[in-house]
Amino acid sequence: MDAKTGEMSGCPFNGDAGTRSLLGRTNRDWWPQAMQLDILTEGGRSANPYGEDFDYAEAFNALDYNALKADLTALMTDNQPWWPADYGHYGPFFIRMAWHAAGTYRTGDGRGGAGSGQQRFAPLNSWPDNGNLDKARRLLWPIKQKYGRNISWADLFILAGNVAIESMGGPVFGFGGGRADVYEPENTYWGTEDLWVDQGVETRIIPEKNKAIDGPLAAIQMGLIYVNPEGPGGNPHDAEGMARDMRETFARMAMNDEETVALTAGGHAFGKAHGAVPADQLSGSPESESLDLQGFGWLTDQEMIDKGLITTSGVEGAWSNNPTSWSHDYFRLLFKYDFELVKSPAGAYQWQPVGQSEEDMAPDARDPNKRVPTMMTTADMALKMDPDYRKISERFLAHPEQLDDAFARAWFKLCHRDMGPKVRYMGPEVPAETLIWQDPVPAGATPADAEVARFKAAILGSGLTVSELVKAAWASASTYRNSDHRGGANGARVRLAPQSGWAANDPDELAKVLGVIDAHRGSLSMADGIVLAGSAAIEKAARDAGHDVTVPFMGGRGDAGDEHTDAASFEPLEPFADGFRNYLKTKASVRTEEMLIDKAHLLGLSIPELTVLIGGLRVLGANSGNRKHGVFTDKVGVLTTDFFRNLLDMGTRWAPVDGSGDEEYVGTCRTTGAEKYRATRADLVFGSNSMLRAQAEVYAEAGAEGKFVADFIAAWNKVMNADRFDVSYAQYH
Repeated sequence: MDAKTGEMSGCPFNGDAGTRSLLGRTNRDWWPQAMQLDILTEGGRSANPYGEDFDYAEAFNALDYNALKADLTALMTDNQPWWPADYGHYGPFFIRMAWHAAGTYRTGDGRGGAGSGQQRFAPLNSWPDNGNLDKARRLLWPIKQKYGRNISWADLFILAGNVAIESMGGPVFGFGGGRADVYEPENTYWGTEDLWVDQGVETRIIPEKNKAIDGPLAAIQMGLIYVNPEGPGGNPHDAEGMARDMRETFARMAMNDEETVALTAGGHAFGKAHGAVPADQLSGSPESESLDLQGFGWLTDQEMIDKGLITTSGVEGAWSNNPTSWSHDYFRLLFKYDFELVKSPAGAYQWQPVGQSEEDMAPDARDPNKRVPTMMTTADMALKMDPDYRKISERFLAHPEQLDDAFARAWFKLCHRDMGPKVRYMGPEVPAETLIWQDPVPAGATPADAEVARFKAAILGSGLTVSELVKAAWASASTYRNSDHRGGANGARVRLAPQSGWAANDPDELAKVLGVIDAHRGSLSMADGIVLAGSAAIEKAARDAGHDVTVPFMGGRGDAGDEHTDAASFEPLEPFADGFRNYLKTKASVRTEEMLIDKAHLLGLSIPELTVLIGGLRVLGANSGNRKHGVFTDKVGVLTTDFFRNLLDMGTRWAPVDGSGDEEYVGTCRTTGAEKYRATRADLVFGSNSMLRAQAEVYAEAGAEGKFVADFIAAWNKVMNADRFDVSYAQYH
């Protein structure tokens, strides 16, 4: 994503790794000896100890929020001998913990972020960039233990960061709770590299090799949250590359130049980096350590801890002369001094002020009577060296009140970007101001039953086909991402740029359908009208198949306008591939069927829901471009089980179409050799994959027609209502 224009460049699944799995390297690759618990979650068994009926919203709303904040404030200076606080204050440590919990968010697929407390699990708990954060989480444990289910780890990470800033006099914009914990690692693509950043892995951007960050990834190297602070690939002399890497990675995490500068300066107003000893004196990461260390890693020798011989990034020192108080000294020191390149005791490159006065030096982290030079990383120097970053930095230097506001807002965005619409936020400190990146939607009105019935009759008599109505509804609702809760039918943004012009949506046909819906909707919002039109079409398709059913409809959606929409931020939601519509922009580095699974995961669908939706959408003729691939029926627009019955019919022989790159297949009659059907990988996988075939067989069986219709309607309704956070937190969270 371009930091200035906000536009995504290239395909989210293209890269230089060749055909790859969407999971990349998994925990089993990194820690093959680690105990695996997968066997205990087979058969759909949940790892959640609270059970599926637990309502976190109800638990959070019963929380004594003020008491919790008071306990967190006290914790900031409650020094623990097993991990003494730098400068006697844990605030900077908790800011880093919160930042690294939230900072994994990326716009490409909405994954990452603090939303489910993933920092507790591998691989994140053992990333090099998260070194020693195992101790921060243990410092929080007595508070988590005290408040129990009323505060999730995910919320506690972020709230601790907020309280840390407040306790040191820094500006905070607000806090929204509502992040429910999960209890197992999420399957997220973090990259294909075989090595971590501290093992010499190559950077992900190398212009001379035409190498760019792969797909939805955002960090510059495996095991980092953002960039290598020493410079691109550890090279401190590449100032231009440092700014380039920062701009690219922060943009992929939804931050523009001003937010990047504000976050860097504001975050580095506090605390210090750690590089007191060479890294080879440390132990392994938490996930690889022995049982007796109880999940601790990196630094566990108490004598070294007592002496402050701590190494995390390898860079050593504070950025400011007041590391536990909010000040504007970061920019003052950055521009006051020239800097020379030195190495930390751990051997990392960093920049030290030339001729620094004693009053501008920082206190020693363990001895307040001792003064030591401050430092800057190569990433900090980019704020001075890059022309665009420098303009912003100089403005903040001259107008520190602007930095106060910019940092508070950028920190709030960093910590809440993955939470979705503001209606999901909970607690007394939710800001009154609604921000454009929260994708606001004006409130809608629930239509009367008579109005619903009138519209359904009118739209079915309008001359639009079942296929056209189903396609429009799917185009609107299927933008939803369960990862960051963006997209969906609420707001009817399918009629706005950029969604109205996405190739997958067949723009000309979509415009025609939306025009007819608008003409007939009466008092309905466009958002309700689009969904209801699709539901009416499905009811007709089911009736034509002999099933008299009603598709449940939950009205009350609002209509967003251009003024409610940050159009550029919706670019990453454009489908490069949507197997539900048999749409593929171009061949990618990931198998098409895996992109279908990825799409289903983002929609929050189960394997049965994925399967039944594919079968139904194919016979309803919902393919993008009205392609015939996978439409294994001569009754298009009728809700039959024909897709499954004909796919599994052994009378058809399948073969790749020459020149299609194994993306298109032709099915011929085994007896006559005549062509019967065309298909894509997203179709044939339901016959070739054993687990998906087992699902398809259920719907191909005699007597399964009623189950198929009922299951399709339930799955369809789930997608149509996936973003209805305004209705029921418990139902859709």
